[in-house]
Amino acid sequence: MPQILRGTQSAVGQMGWVFARPALTALEVAWRWLFGLPLLLVCWVQAQQILAVLPPESAGLTNLDPQNPWVSIVKVADAWDQYQPHAMGVLRWLVPVAAVAWVVISALGRNLVLKRMDPRLPFRPMAMVALQAAWLAVLALTCWAWFRSLGWAAASHIGTGAEPDLVGYAVWAIFLTLGFFTLWALISWVVFIAPLLVLLEDLSPGAALVASMKLGRPFTSKLMEINLVMGIVKLALLVLAMVFSSVLIPFSDEVGASAMHWEWIVVSVFYFIASDYFHVVRLKGFIEFWHTFRGQSAP
Repeated sequence: MPQILRGTQSAVGQMGWVFARPALTALEVAWRWLFGLPLLLVCWVQAQQILAVLPPESAGLTNLDPQNPWVSIVKVADAWDQYQPHAMGVLRWLVPVAAVAWVVISALGRNLVLKRMDPRLPFRPMAMVALQAAWLAVLALTCWAWFRSLGWAAASHIGTGAEPDLVGYAVWAIFLTLGFFTLWALISWVVFIAPLLVLLEDLSPGAALVASMKLGRPFTSKLMEINLVMGIVKLALLVLAMVFSSVLIPFSDEVGASAMHWEWIVVSVFYFIASDYFHVVRLKGFIEFWHTFRGQSAP
């Protein structure tokens, strides 16, 4: 058997391969923004309607004192109690509609990206829809567990009736957030590799999910490794975006608010395009490892 590179070593070559084919990243960006831009527009319209019914002045959000964070936090909590019924009324219909739209658009988009990457792969939109729904379910469960854990941290350090322990809460919030982010990187490869098994091995969605958990230790370790690498890369991109977003803050009086807004827009676009690029890199890595470990024995 030829020497197998570690996931971190092979990722460099995969990055170069994807970078030399910008059409792959452009297609990934196109289908993601086909979903994201309309969703942002709907959220903006709904937010404006809520603010028209309950203006920030009426909710007390215009009287926040940055010099007194505890009082400001109480005011924000009171404002949320007023906005919550309006927000929940929108989320009850928006979340299911957005979930269905994401599942359909992401299934078609991911299949098109993979076919562009390897034209021999079939086009199986219904199977991809089922697996993208499974991916979304796993993500929703992970986010729900993270949110509940933050609720426990808040109840243990802030809502006890004694003096709030802000430092303890912040420590737990950071620890739990990074922990669940790592957990997602460790488990999400199962639902990431399943669509590839559907296309590469002509499996049904259910059989692909079962097969993704029985790939063998060598293959599984490579998938986990490259998934962790991509998770670390996304964290690095997020930190880099935050750094770039604060470049003009010391010069805000000179450049004005509009220049800072444009800076934030440019940095956000950069982050999303870079993130989409690394999604394609991960797909390329998964396909290469599939050829290495299962290409000869697959049905």
